[in-house]
Amino acid sequence: MIEIGRLPNSRAAQAFVDYLKGEQIDCQIQPLPQGVAILVIREQDAEQARKEFAHFIAHPYDNKYLQASWEHGDTNTKLDYGAPSLQLFTQFITGAGPITLIIFGLCVLIYAAMNLGFASPVYQALSYFGAVPDTGFNQFWRVFTPSLLHFSAMHIIFNLLWWWYLGGKIETRIGTAPLLILLLVAGTLPNIVQYYVSGPNFGGLSGVVYAVAGYTWVMGLRKPEAGIGLPPSYMGFMLIWLVLGFTDFLGVSVANGAHIGGLLIGLAQGWFDSRSKTTR
Repeated sequence: MIEIGRLPNSRAAQAFVDYLKGEQIDCQIQPLPQGVAILVIREQDAEQARKEFAHFIAHPYDNKYLQASWEHGDTNTKLDYGAPSLQLFTQFITGAGPITLIIFGLCVLIYAAMNLGFASPVYQALSYFGAVPDTGFNQFWRVFTPSLLHFSAMHIIFNLLWWWYLGGKIETRIGTAPLLILLLVAGTLPNIVQYYVSGPNFGGLSGVVYAVAGYTWVMGLRKPEAGIGLPPSYMGFMLIWLVLGFTDFLGVSVANGAHIGGLLIGLAQGWFDSRSKTTR
């Protein structure tokens, strides 16, 4: 048997399996500690099943899946949906990959430390070159670590929601490597831009967030079979937020240089990756 994908719960998986049955593809659901795996019985069906799985991930509420459940569903199938809180946690974990979750956790831990009396030592350790005394280019991590600093609840919530949603899509549906490249490039170069725009006192994952937004949008337009995309309304919101950063409307200091730099990096990598074969 060949695994073609994973889903956070049995309910969603059963709808997809019922649809595959109608396409004459034999498969089954295998429970996992977190979510379930979809296994195809015959090797010759694997490629078609993967394409169908990508479509299901992008359009889970398509009427054809509901219709398939009526036509091919097994009334004896017992689905364990679990407690709502457990489902939410499972969806959080299965909706992202290790890089997404590690960065999410690091940002939360750093923010918590800064609000529990350790703001000064944390900032001294992670801020950009020149933000605190006695920093030099031998402390190479400072070109990236400001991306992990957040200075308000709204700041970190906004960034981490987008990071989990978009970074998780990229990592689980395309692969860890593209997301890691986006993270490293958009977590460093925009910081350099921001330094020359406003100085060393800045922080936040916003540059990376704009990078994953730009990447997802381009991939959705140029390579929809990859299974990711950003609705025009979402991209429009991100662009409006970007423009508002250049005004006094938000009432806070905004790292506009990092936002623009991150967006350009995401657009460029999305265009490049959409030209090549999607790998996992």
